[in-house]
Amino acid sequence: MDWHFVLSQALTQAIGPTMLVYALGAIGLNLQFGYTGLLNFGQAAFAAVGAYGLALSVATFGLPFWWGIVVGLGAAVVLALLMGIPTLRLRADYLAIVTIAAAEIVRRLFRATVWAEHTGGSDGMREFSDPFFNLNPFPKDASWTFAFVSMDGGRLTVDFGLFDLQYSNRDLWVMTVGWALIAVFLVIIGLLVHSPWGRVLKGIREDEEAVRSLGKNVFAYKMQALAIGGLIGAVAGFVYALARANVQPDTFSTDFTFYFYIVLILGGAARLFGPVLGAALFWFLYNILAQGLSEAINSGLISPEVMNQTQVGPLVFFLLGLGMVLLLIFRPQGILGNRRELMLDVR
Repeated sequence: MDWHFVLSQALTQAIGPTMLVYALGAIGLNLQFGYTGLLNFGQAAFAAVGAYGLALSVATFGLPFWWGIVVGLGAAVVLALLMGIPTLRLRADYLAIVTIAAAEIVRRLFRATVWAEHTGGSDGMREFSDPFFNLNPFPKDASWTFAFVSMDGGRLTVDFGLFDLQYSNRDLWVMTVGWALIAVFLVIIGLLVHSPWGRVLKGIREDEEAVRSLGKNVFAYKMQALAIGGLIGAVAGFVYALARANVQPDTFSTDFTFYFYIVLILGGAARLFGPVLGAALFWFLYNILAQGLSEAINSGLISPEVMNQTQVGPLVFFLLGLGMVLLLIFRPQGILGNRRELMLDVR
């Protein structure tokens, strides 16, 4: 069994484009759920309107790429207002119901055949990522392997002895932008939550009525947290769509939001670096289990009578689900979190 290959694949995904999408989405959710106590189950909707706002602007209406970014961010703000205005004055469970329904409505709208001429329907959209990749500074058609810094035939090699990480020039460009965005948002969130504004958010999470009794406009603070977190979710949608050079509605199902929550809880809610650590660890575990079981079957360590390749996927999700249940039992605050951060006032 090739453990070098398994470990390399797992580490490649642990810092790769897909991990960055979930880290960004969870950073936005961390502001909403971790710091404010908002039960937003519609983060996938923010990612969807961001991705489709960009794709429709560029591919359908022929707008410049940067205008597509503006449209996607504007759509996220509008969605936050539509979801927040009727629900944020009510109990937290109403927001949860509305957001999970809104996410499904958004997915169905982009999937509807009546709009298929513009949105592509269930097939999705393409031909909107070229302006982004035209800015790519990395050589075209290059495959980059990270192992002991040396150049050989146009390949960068950085050999750590145990593994090597291989990325295409497109992946490296997405990762460069994605990690830069994560750094920017972590700085912004860090400054916000350590400001008086952030302390009000934490007060709302702990005891909303006490904050209201001090004369604070709780509704306005909640709306601001929902909108800012939604904007970051829309950026996650940008990265997701650009990394794949296509956007497809069924990608933004309810499962997408649940993965954000898994990542956030695993790393630790209301902790600045919790979403990033959670995303990296989740995708490392997912890929090392999937690749490890597949390699074990191919090498004969696991008999075909015991398990075949089609059963690997369900077993991996079962093991990850079992791990999350055990985590919530024995360490509900996650790796970096504090148990008190999950004691939310959700009246």
